[in-house]
Amino acid sequence: MFKTTIGLKTLLISSKNQYLECLIKHFLNMKNSLFTLLIVLLFQVGNAQETTINLFNGENLEGWVNHGTEKWYVENGELVCESGPDADYGYLSTKDFYKNFELTVEFKQENNGNSGVFIRSTFEGTKVTGWQVEVAPPEHSSGGIYESYGRGWLIKPELEKDKALKMGEWNTMKILAVGPNITTWLNGVEMVKLTDEKIGKGEGAIALQIHDGGGIKVRWRNIQLKRIN
Repeated sequence: MFKTTIGLKTLLISSKNQYLECLIKHFLNMKNSLFTLLIVLLFQVGNAQETTINLFNGENLEGWVNHGTEKWYVENGELVCESGPDADYGYLSTKDFYKNFELTVEFKQENNGNSGVFIRSTFEGTKVTGWQVEVAPPEHSSGGIYESYGRGWLIKPELEKDKALKMGEWNTMKILAVGPNITTWLNGVEMVKLTDEKIGKGEGAIALQIHDGGGIKVRWRNIQLKRIN
């Protein structure tokens, strides 16, 4: 391609035929456009790969902060939350804050399985300011959005969508957060879609929750986040 382009440019310089000059210029422009398009596509693919973050490394809790006395540990490459002796609320949050993103996480509920994924959240001890995407036993609105220490439930999924939850098996949750717009999916089923200006102004971490009451155990893996600019 390089030699061909150089030859055409030489021919263009030496040519005195206007029609031929137009054809050669068109050909050169077309090649330049195709080359530019290829560079842009390669950049976009590379950029998408760079912005996908594995929040959990499968080995330890590096990059996370524990809030409370409940148990958080790594077992067989999985992140486990389990009720401790206080049977209180507990949270594990990312050190970094994330605003606009697509988050995917796999979870498996053992025992009670009452938990959740918090977005744009901040903490004072075990008091959280932010929004929870519910992870709960059947018929308890998994995929819905709840505002802690505020307005409570903002939106719950339709009842028939609860069958998307596979209790005791691995489930995949996806959360798309862009400005005030939040959409959640559970195992490929869209659970809720919400536009809320207060959420849009929120700033904070991603966090996992263990509910109070005791007897809860949930496993997590493949916690991946893709930033959206």
